[in-house]
This record gives sequence, C-alpha cells and structure tokens, in this order.
Amino acid sequence: MTSPARPAPPSYVVRTAEERADREACFAVRKQVFVAEQGVPEDIEYDTYDAGALHVLAVRADGVPLGTGRLLYGEAAAERTGDDPTVGALGRLAVVREARGLGVGVALVRAIEDAARARGLAAVDLHAQTQALGFYARLGYEAYGPEYLEAGIPHQAMRRSLE
Repeated sequence: MTSPARPAPPSYVVRTAEERADREACFAVRKQVFVAEQGVPEDIEYDTYDAGALHVLAVRADGVPLGTGRLLYGEAAAERTGDDPTVGALGRLAVVREARGLGVGVALVRAIEDAARARGLAAVDLHAQTQALGFYARLGYEAYGPEYLEAGIPHQAMRRSLE
C-alpha cells in the first residue's frame, strides 16, 4: 500500500516589500487588477498612505509578482478603524488572474495579520468588495455596518480579532 502523495509546496513566497523593486511590483499588480480589470480610476488607486504602509508581495520562484496587499496602522489607519489605535487596516489585496485559486490571497492575508500582531495590534479591519465577502469570512473576518460604494464598487466593512 502506498501512502498518498504530499501536496507540492507553494511555488511562490510572500515577503515584506522593502526594496524599491518590490514596491514597484506591488503597484504593478494593483494596476493590473484594480485599474485594468476592475476599472478603478488610477488617480484614486494610489494614495498618500502608500508611502508609510507595510506592503507584502507574493512572487513566483522565477520572480514574477502574483499578488500584494498592505497594512495601515497607527494614525494612517484611524479613519478606517473607527480611530482605534489597536486595530490595523488591511487593504489593496490583489492577486493576478493566473494565480487565483492557488492560496496566494490567503497567504497574503496571513502575512498582513502576522505583521499586525508584530506591531501589537489586536484586530484587523478591511473594506471587502461584496463579491469577496465569502473569502474573508472563511478567514475569520466578520462583516459589520451597511454596504457602501467605494470606487463605484459595493463594499462591506469586516473585522478579525487577532487575539
């Protein structure tokens, strides 16, 4: 009797985007997903928070970017977290079409949560596109408040405790 085959390890890594090239790769993924695919105006996709945010990047073994996300914390997160300094704001989560379904989004969310924990945060808020509510709910996020439009796309606020 043979044992079942083990799943192959992911063919990508997730890392904090500290180098300029990694940050540019994050912005390129966001442009591809939000601007080109979803029609978000480019002038609102990038904001003043990008400079101080923690960005994470998923890259294939050959260096091709697969996904990104960012964490706002402290004053930068205040308007998205009800002014609660113990809550961070996960945002700009994007995975290129070819990498969807490979676990990249989950890995990015968990990396952002780990970064939030490392900064002493107790919870993470996000503004989920309503079509992604199920994805975030499976990761432990709970919806709250009314649905609203952001960049012309229906969204719902969600929160996950990190404790």
